[in-house]
Amino acid sequence: MYTHFVGVDISKDTLDIAVVSPANAPLHEQRIANKPAAILAFFKQLPRLAPGFLPATALVCMEHTGLYNRPLLAAVQALSLPAWVEHAAQINAATGLRRGKTDAVDARRIAAYAVRYADRVRLYQAPRPVLVELDRLTARRKRLVGVIQLLQTPLSSSEGFFSPAEQRAEKGGCAATLRGAKADLRAVEAAIAALVAGDDGLARQYERITSVPGVGPVTAVEILLTTNEFQDSTDPKHYASYAGVVPFERSSGQYKGRARVSPQANKQVKTLLHLAALSAVRYGPALKAYYQRKVAEGKNKMLVLNNVRNKLVHLIFACVQQDRNYDKNYAPALV
Repeated sequence: MYTHFVGVDISKDTLDIAVVSPANAPLHEQRIANKPAAILAFFKQLPRLAPGFLPATALVCMEHTGLYNRPLLAAVQALSLPAWVEHAAQINAATGLRRGKTDAVDARRIAAYAVRYADRVRLYQAPRPVLVELDRLTARRKRLVGVIQLLQTPLSSSEGFFSPAEQRAEKGGCAATLRGAKADLRAVEAAIAALVAGDDGLARQYERITSVPGVGPVTAVEILLTTNEFQDSTDPKHYASYAGVVPFERSSGQYKGRARVSPQANKQVKTLLHLAALSAVRYGPALKAYYQRKVAEGKNKMLVLNNVRNKLVHLIFACVQQDRNYDKNYAPALV
């Protein structure tokens, strides 16, 4: 299907590009600036550098690097180039033992990965502009929350160690900054709420997600972003694994280890699901009863709590995919 595979190693300032054939034979390598004009110029001259190159039969593969991906993704969309955005951990695991590391070598490895797993390609689907804006606002909110925690935590932990006068001086020294940061946080949260409410598709899915016990606005928005409005993620089992709430067995020969969740997970989603689970086992009747029953049976509390996180993922996907709010009285039909 693909006649050319383009592996791109992305950094803030530059792109290292390796073009290979379906047999993984090198055709062209080059380093260019990570700028829209430079990227467009490169792909326009690529038919001359790599004979036979056609946008329709080429696959551009890159690692997910967040903000630094944007110029390249904009260019491949403008040129109608098929693109594959893969997690770095997946590529690293598939390329085996590595000796040495340079950006040019990484570009070759990414191209080789695309050749080897072309039958498993998941073509990039650009999120809607409203989702891009939501992602930007959410990133700003995370930064503001971090700033507030950075300022407030030392003030709380120092109580009892400073004299009252010293404590007042410390609080007064950053009071204006804290007020400003909290005002900015309220403003960005209001902007996020308005953006979601102003889009029918987002608002509908947001309502379905937040109807699940324990799931609040921050968790709902993060799930909307990480699933691309449930276009990129349609299987709750896969998403639960992505969120790090699925235990995997560890055994070899006579050794039988305890099943554990993988450390390779989206830590932000996992943390939010953990907070949602804590809320659900306190205020959600069904999940509270489940948690109390399993703990009474002698199950480890963290194990049961992880099971609740997993259940929340499945409930969220069920509500969205069935287009209905969570019903605490719902009883599945018996076959």
